[in-house]
Amino acid sequence: MTAVGFGRTRLVLAILAAALLFVSGHAVPAVAEDNSQVPQSREQITLSFAPLVRKAAPAVVNVFSRKTVKERVASPFAADPFFRRFFGDAFPGGVRERVAQSLGSGVILREDGLVVTNHHVIDGADEIRVVLNDRREYKAEVLRSDKHMDLAVLRLLDTGGRKFPTLAIRPSDSLEVGDLVLAIGNPFGVGQTVTSGIVSALARTTVGVNDFNFFIQTDAAVNPGNSGGALIGMDGQLVGINSAIYSRDGGSLGIGFAIPSEMVLTMLHAAEKGGPLLLPWFGAEGEAVTAEMAEAARIDRPAGVIIDTVTVGSPAARAGIQQGDVITEVDGKPVDDPQALKFRLATKPIGGQVSLHVLRGGKARDVAVALEAPPENPPRDTTVMKDATPLQGATAANLNPALAQEKGYADGSGVVLVEVPDGSQAGRLGFAEGDMVVSLNDQRITSVSQLVRALSAAGGRWQIAIRRDGQMRSMSFTR
Repeated sequence: MTAVGFGRTRLVLAILAAALLFVSGHAVPAVAEDNSQVPQSREQITLSFAPLVRKAAPAVVNVFSRKTVKERVASPFAADPFFRRFFGDAFPGGVRERVAQSLGSGVILREDGLVVTNHHVIDGADEIRVVLNDRREYKAEVLRSDKHMDLAVLRLLDTGGRKFPTLAIRPSDSLEVGDLVLAIGNPFGVGQTVTSGIVSALARTTVGVNDFNFFIQTDAAVNPGNSGGALIGMDGQLVGINSAIYSRDGGSLGIGFAIPSEMVLTMLHAAEKGGPLLLPWFGAEGEAVTAEMAEAARIDRPAGVIIDTVTVGSPAARAGIQQGDVITEVDGKPVDDPQALKFRLATKPIGGQVSLHVLRGGKARDVAVALEAPPENPPRDTTVMKDATPLQGATAANLNPALAQEKGYADGSGVVLVEVPDGSQAGRLGFAEGDMVVSLNDQRITSVSQLVRALSAAGGRWQIAIRRDGQMRSMSFTR
């Protein structure tokens, strides 16, 4: 049957349907037309992501790192019952070194050779090599690396002044769920690979990969080796750095996570300026609003962060933020939990102000908060505990906002253990980095100097209370 014949048939069916509707007086369901079309031209047949890949791929690199790892080797006699009678589980053994290699990806963001990748790709590396898309290879040094962001900035060495291809950066806030994206990286070390998918979710805050926990979720296949690679939009610009996957066996299950480009820019600018990485200090903390909290606070729906602690003298306190306030927006961007609030503030430059939308007693208001660097007050007074006490070998410091941000601790005051080596006395007795020393022999500890004096004056008996992960613990020791 010709195309004209199909048209006449549709006309006859439409007339019959109208007649039946007129006679019966009842509505007749409409028949949905099939709007699918066969490609009519060569251009339609050859639609492809190739132009985007051709533009972006040269700026995506492979990152190889090597580091020396020490591991304890048990003596061959360790399982012999005769020797175990004398040594038990503490049987002597040796230590051997081996070279561990790590594979990941990276993105060139500056034509002089600045590369962004994940912190976990180069963590502890003794040697880093970067291989470009055209197989040229360069040694690289770490300019900036931050485990809390899981981002690192590398500089290519001995480039001879060569200029490199780069990717432009676009705000991830411009993305919407359903947008097409491409992931470019080096999965499993097979070579540069491109996968496509969509943005399947935004503002994921329960991934647990870094301390900011604010991710773009995509179903573009992301596998081991893709870490540090590019997630690009349909304009060929970088919207995120691929960082993690949800997996049961190490392979892609269609859920990948990328660090938003706003955080990448924050890290890049810090590396270019030099000096410490400083993020704005807010000075207030809270928790996500639940349905019960929303009802009690007279909020339409569970949304925002309800503040439970405000540090005296902080920017939040000076702006009038109070316990019980609910923060729902930062500069017009919604926040639904503490991770989202932390991310929104972290991507703001120090200096100037940020506008918070706050609900208090069912009434809304906008509050301007200064964007300030965290202060070094009180001074850290970082001290290694050298005397023969339970804390021997540990390094203690006075907690201040700058230290809290640097180490990822919660804001507060008091004495915190910033380093506890595994083989130290403190490490063997169960102390760990991040422990807050609250009291010693029922004496509240407020400074490092006070802690040193109290340890020496204990007379061989130490009752030490610490706070770890929000929980109080008490440990007793005698000489």
